[in-house]
Amino acid sequence: MAAKDDFGRAGEERAASHLRASGYAILERNWRCAQGEIDIVAAHGEMLCIVEVKARRSDAFGHPFEAIDERKRRRLWRLAYAWAAEHPDAARRRTIRLEVVGLTGADADSALLEHLVDLR
Repeated sequence: MAAKDDFGRAGEERAASHLRASGYAILERNWRCAQGEIDIVAAHGEMLCIVEVKARRSDAFGHPFEAIDERKRRRLWRLAYAWAAEHPDAARRRTIRLEVVGLTGADADSALLEHLVDLR
C-alpha cells in the first residue's frame, strides 16, 4: 500500500506544479472535513478551483477521468461549498469550478498528465 500512497503523493505534487506553471495559486492541499477531502484548492483569476487528482499506473482499469462519476462530482461540490464556507475571504467574489488532473504512467514524473477544466 505504501508504494500506491507514494505514487499518489507524487502525482499530487506533479499536479500542483503543473497548476502553478499554468498560473494557478495553490491555496490549500489535502483539505479535510467530515465530508471528505479536497486534493487541491487553487485560485485562477476569478475562479476558485477544486482540483481532484487521479493517478494511475496504467489505464487497465479505465482512464483516470472515468473515476469521477456523478456521485463523486456531487461530493466534490459539497466539499467545495464547505471549503468556501470555512474560508470566506478566499472564496469571496470567486466562481467555483471543479477540475481534474489525471496522470497515467509507470511513475508520476514521466506519466501522461491531462488537465480537465470545468468539470460539470
